[in-house]
Amino acid sequence: MTTITTTPRTEPSRPAPKPGFDPRLAPIIDKVDQGERLSIEDGMLLYETPDIWTLCELADRVRRRLHGDVAYYNINRHLNYSNICALSCKFCAFHRKKDQDGAYEHSVEQIREEAHKAVASGATEMHIVGGLHPWLKFDYYTTMLRTIREAAPALHIKAFTAVEIVHLAKVSKRGKQGYEGIKSVLQDLIDAGLGSLPGGGAEVFDDRVHDEVFKGKIRSTQWLDVHKAAHELGLNSNATMLYGHVDQRAERIKHMDILRRAQDIALHRIGYDIALSRDPKGSAPTNDQGYPDCIRDWPGPVVLTQPGAQLPKPDASGGYHQTIIPLPFFPDESELEHLPAPTGLENLRTLAICRLMLDNFPHVKAFWIMQTLEMAQFMLQNGADDIDGTVVWYDITKLEGPTTHQEASVADLQRAIREAGFTPVERDTLYRPVERNMQTGAWRVIS
Repeated sequence: MTTITTTPRTEPSRPAPKPGFDPRLAPIIDKVDQGERLSIEDGMLLYETPDIWTLCELADRVRRRLHGDVAYYNINRHLNYSNICALSCKFCAFHRKKDQDGAYEHSVEQIREEAHKAVASGATEMHIVGGLHPWLKFDYYTTMLRTIREAAPALHIKAFTAVEIVHLAKVSKRGKQGYEGIKSVLQDLIDAGLGSLPGGGAEVFDDRVHDEVFKGKIRSTQWLDVHKAAHELGLNSNATMLYGHVDQRAERIKHMDILRRAQDIALHRIGYDIALSRDPKGSAPTNDQGYPDCIRDWPGPVVLTQPGAQLPKPDASGGYHQTIIPLPFFPDESELEHLPAPTGLENLRTLAICRLMLDNFPHVKAFWIMQTLEMAQFMLQNGADDIDGTVVWYDITKLEGPTTHQEASVADLQRAIREAGFTPVERDTLYRPVERNMQTGAWRVIS
């Protein structure tokens, strides 16, 4: 059982309200100061209030309570092994069909070469996702992982969204086994070298949104089942929310609530005391509220953002969600390109709300590839504590122009963090600090 202490802590005295202060936010400020969970209604008010300044100040207060002046980055390399996909999601400009112009799939030798490049660049992580290829066999994926492990033994492999895991269960003839089939597939991938799961494929947990934009893609129950199975097998994972297309703000808040309830279950499983919460009100959701069955056995809130609460340690037994990554929708070249992308202010507001609503997620990432490095830098002051890494190649979203070469140097990332007023700390995938020999480039994790 993990022992959590809540050491009394003096919060800064609250300044007098500024011009433009929204008095409706006063109860939310009290909840944040006392470490209480915000309600669905609180989340909606944070979206509706014109007082963006108080919202961002609250998110920054929580962010600094958890991480002080530290901001994280990592040296990673992305690998998209194939863009051939059985699905045709309306929001996606990445997917191709087998004979379509631009379609590709990497051979094992190409993957080995990418692993060698990652080692040469000093990367600590290989981030791997791809399309749902209709013809690749399951052993392609296990061979991929073993090849990377052989070529780069120290490299952490973060690979395969929940959508891909469900696809691999079907490919391996275990799709009809349900949850146990998912768990069996994950175990095979772990044995081959898988170290953690990325958070992609969550989109927005709402059937209306899925039917309109992601038809054929897994729904929330399957996404949550994959991550629950991964956690039970000891893997950590991330979570995402792709917003700003046909979704509504209320659906985003519901998505956050589902995620934090799933995280409550994960943290309770690894020994976190639900008595952490100073606001235990509420009951487990029921089907008529539109919540997935997999979170019906909700044990109650575990609030990690209250003063004095300890964050889970990366080497704790069992797994949990490490990071929430809000991802803005990019309409360019997709079937939804007639829709406007979310504005910078909407992106900032959404990230700040994620920090406040997801009170049991240790980290909030401003993924610079989809936010721009300049916006990610600003988001560090408004709730984010991580801006991701060097990336190098990224074919899912092309932020500026048609190229997949989207790279930030370590100097770029460190400068952005310092200019935002924080201390840059290199991390590994599990958020353990990394120490480097500047002469040789050798690195080690500081436990």
